[in-house]
Amino acid sequence: MVRTALPTLPVLTEDAALNPARIAALQEEVRALARRREAVILAHNYQVPEIQDVADFVGDSLGLAIEAARTPSPVIVMCGVFFMAETAKILNPERTVLIPDETAGCSLADSITVEQLRDWKAAHPGAVVVSYVNTTAAIKAESDYCVTSGNAEAVIRAIPADRQILFLPDVFLGTWLKQSLGRDNMEVWMGECHVHAGIRTREVLARQAAHPGAELLIHPECGCTSQLVWARNTGRLPSATTHVLSTEGMVKRAIASPADTVLIATETGLLHRLRKEAPGKTLLAADETAVCRYMKQITLPKLRDTLRDLAPAVEVDPAIADRARLAIDRMLAIRG
Repeated sequence: MVRTALPTLPVLTEDAALNPARIAALQEEVRALARRREAVILAHNYQVPEIQDVADFVGDSLGLAIEAARTPSPVIVMCGVFFMAETAKILNPERTVLIPDETAGCSLADSITVEQLRDWKAAHPGAVVVSYVNTTAAIKAESDYCVTSGNAEAVIRAIPADRQILFLPDVFLGTWLKQSLGRDNMEVWMGECHVHAGIRTREVLARQAAHPGAELLIHPECGCTSQLVWARNTGRLPSATTHVLSTEGMVKRAIASPADTVLIATETGLLHRLRKEAPGKTLLAADETAVCRYMKQITLPKLRDTLRDLAPAVEVDPAIADRARLAIDRMLAIRG
């Protein structure tokens, strides 16, 4: 199935209220089905805890792409949003790629259309198009490079300084990169993730004031990033304890941090993984309302049904996939 339009924001289902015994039973059923299907289960950091706990691999968009590229499994189940499953299919055209809910969309990916990108490129002939991984396969096919928050800085640095760059679609990540790298010839698309855009400076500063001495880790997609970096650079926030990092960078820093308390400015699903990998720390959301309901559409009953039925299966037009593969391969070749 090829997804074409972002659905109306869904209401969380009753699956979110499963009791512990039912969760355990479903997880055993999922594991048994995965063994029978010779399937690998990949889950994004923002998935609900019970999905993360049953997955073979949990990580960010780059990590999921790397695992999808190197897995020997004939069946890949992507527990994430649709563009992630598309990326896995592009990397594995001969394998079965499944997603438990094909309507699990991404507001950031849907903030630019192919027609808009083509018009933008036509207005800037010769520019290098750098697309965030949170984009559709069709957008990736029109791009020169694909990046994640973990390697975007390295990719921008690798592009000759005299080449104009069109960065899309996240305005906050793009603006942070442009400012931090001093890349004046970089144009940034005005798209945003509705969850990260909603993490505001006032809430983050209030949370930090309530936890003096805590480290603050900020995802560059956040609407507060530029203001908080400015506050750090001007001394309003302590530079030694304020960091802009990818989700994977947050995990590494939380483990290594000397601070007892760490505040996380990203989608709250990451906290489950962090609390498992850094059990000695107090890990708190900088904004408790930062919840992606599209990510939470993936539930254990849906995952069980997907493995049982081998559906919904993800397909990408081969012509689009061939062109998108080049940008994705470049993303995998340049690590942060």
